[in-house]
Amino acid sequence: MILLEGTTCYLRILTEEDAVIFTELVSRNKEYWTVFEPRHDASYYTVPMQREKIRESLYQMRDRREYNFGIFDSETSKLVGQISLYSIKRLPFSSGFVGYSIDHESAGKGMGTEALEMVTKFGFETAGLHRVEAYVSPRNVASIRVLEKTKFDREGLHRKLLYINGVWEDHYMYAQLEDDY
Repeated sequence: MILLEGTTCYLRILTEEDAVIFTELVSRNKEYWTVFEPRHDASYYTVPMQREKIRESLYQMRDRREYNFGIFDSETSKLVGQISLYSIKRLPFSSGFVGYSIDHESAGKGMGTEALEMVTKFGFETAGLHRVEAYVSPRNVASIRVLEKTKFDREGLHRKLLYINGVWEDHYMYAQLEDDY
């Protein structure tokens, strides 16, 4: 199992045994996270659904196409978020996307920034990627700040990219290249 250790948090690949605590995290943050994420039906907030999503992620990890980490507070070992390196494409692209969510009670404490730094390092040094990319809503000022603090560059705007809460929303494309890392 992959473990990445930082100062304020550590990252560990989520396993099926984490389905209960992960479902609690997702349910606790339903309103907070749905501001910038697509809506989910009620079954999404159940242990069986989250267990299946974790199982699928582990399958993708075996093929080196996705890595789904829980973000754990270093002091308490409490699960406070998740961060994924996903949609990994090998040559000629050698790229992957990163996405993350932090518990509303832990937001603003630097754990998202530290988690992104660790996953980006993992992407370049371990997963062998050339490019790590992220989409972010122009309204998501906190996430933009995290990306820019971790040296991701804004490369452009994708118009009406994602359907969120009944509206097609624009998203910025951010990226960090291995050469800049």
